[in-house]
Amino acid sequence: MSAHCCDHETPKAEAIVNLPRYRKILWIALIVNAAMFLIEIGAGVQAGSLSLLADAVDFAGDALNYAVSLAVLASALAWRARAAMLKAVSMMGFGLYVLGAAVWSVWHGGVPQAVTMGAVALLALAANVAVAWMLFAFREGDANMRSVWLCSRNDAIGNVAVFMAALGVFGTGSAWPDLLVASLMAALALHGGWTVMRQARGELGNDSAKDHHGHVH
Repeated sequence: MSAHCCDHETPKAEAIVNLPRYRKILWIALIVNAAMFLIEIGAGVQAGSLSLLADAVDFAGDALNYAVSLAVLASALAWRARAAMLKAVSMMGFGLYVLGAAVWSVWHGGVPQAVTMGAVALLALAANVAVAWMLFAFREGDANMRSVWLCSRNDAIGNVAVFMAALGVFGTGSAWPDLLVASLMAALALHGGWTVMRQARGELGNDSAKDHHGHVH
């Protein structure tokens, strides 16, 4: 999950054997993740499921990662750092929203629709596996492969957690499984956002220090 601060590292353009195909796969990955973000937001609101909304932020973070990867192929490190700051603020804001909504739902919320939750979680799992397969097939032997697979594994864990929450809601007739999974994912988003923010600030600081050093000499 993006909440685990998972970034898809972008190799230098000159190190990529088939750059046009790599760009194409990044665009497909970006579109799939952006589409799943919209689907999970819509399904989460319709089904009354906070865990689906929490998983949606994961897809938004991944979509931004792929957008940054596309931009970085032709841009400086500072570009990636600024985009990472945006991602960090978004993750933390969404994490706070989900936690707040979970607290509110304890007293005022209804029971989410378990069937919708389960179906969308399985669709999300299929989307993550498909993107991972495309990247794995292209990046065979690349040092970044491990990073991509760790990210894909974490994404899949999030999808499975939502599916288990759906089973819990279906089995108990209560919203508690959904609220517990949503709260855990929101906490991970807050932690991940804070970590990404610190790293991005460090990169921007180093970049500006280099510029200052260059001007001095």
